[in-house]
Amino acid sequence: MEKRMLGKSGLEVSAIGLGCMGMSHSYGPPADKGEMIKLIHKAVELGVTFFDTAEVYGPYTNEELVGEALKPLRDKVVIATKFGWRIEGGKGVGMDSRPEQIRKVAEASLKRLQVECIDLFYQHRVDPDVPIEDVAGTVKDLIAEGKVKYFGLSEPGVTTLRKAHAVQPVAAVQNEYSLWWKRPEEEMIPALEELGIGFVPYSPLGKGYLTGSFNENTKLDSTDFRNTLPRFSPEALKANKGVVDLLQELASQKKATPAQVALAWVLARKPFMVPIPGTTKLDRLKENLGAVSLKLTPQDMIDIDDAASKIVIQGGRYSEEHERLTSH
Repeated sequence: MEKRMLGKSGLEVSAIGLGCMGMSHSYGPPADKGEMIKLIHKAVELGVTFFDTAEVYGPYTNEELVGEALKPLRDKVVIATKFGWRIEGGKGVGMDSRPEQIRKVAEASLKRLQVECIDLFYQHRVDPDVPIEDVAGTVKDLIAEGKVKYFGLSEPGVTTLRKAHAVQPVAAVQNEYSLWWKRPEEEMIPALEELGIGFVPYSPLGKGYLTGSFNENTKLDSTDFRNTLPRFSPEALKANKGVVDLLQELASQKKATPAQVALAWVLARKPFMVPIPGTTKLDRLKENLGAVSLKLTPQDMIDIDDAASKIVIQGGRYSEEHERLTSH
């Protein structure tokens, strides 16, 4: 497996990581723990060194799963986790990045992950009630104490990023980014390139949509959070089919799958990008990792962007309530 540097931070990881959220949270009932431990072990065997979790996934159960699975392989992997949600009644209900809360989460995550140091500690969402300088300063202290190695931000705005980076260098920003959510190209990606910060696209397969396995008749489990997303309404699934058709056409030319083309497109954008597709299935894991060897030419990228620019994606990315909680 190819390796990549997350910007100029010195943090080197596999070119594709593994998002572990869906093993415990958001995409229907939790998967079997034993099977997921086997899947994580297989990922390491196939060269994955970068694993993504968060305290709010479950809550807590995903960190416990990742910690148990990776404990025997600790020296081979980089584990990223996140703080910043206020958790009540078994779910994230708002932001809480007060310094004392960050410290509390760090201690709890260290125990659940069964590690002595968190490799990459992201603020999960910006807390409008806590100055980002205080957040960055707290993580800086945790780094000085040897409890955290690198600082990250998830879904920040560029102004927030710059303020944080001035206090404690940010190693990576994690934002949604894919062929059907390209907004980071407007401001975030140029800023990351300027500042030498790595980019970790989550949902690089459009929460599964870009694999081509959805249509307007697809029925999701009642506990699957995609049921709440405007972009997964039957009307939007039908209206957005053009982007999947584009991927399928390219996949047939390249003797690949739509998912591999979608991931190869992200990898070809910038050398400091490391997508973290999630899966609970071994065949999907192997398929996703196969994208590393699919090299798109500069002309391929021009053709894809030209075709994609003609497709107007329908439906909001998140529910209005979620956007309200996370729009900073």
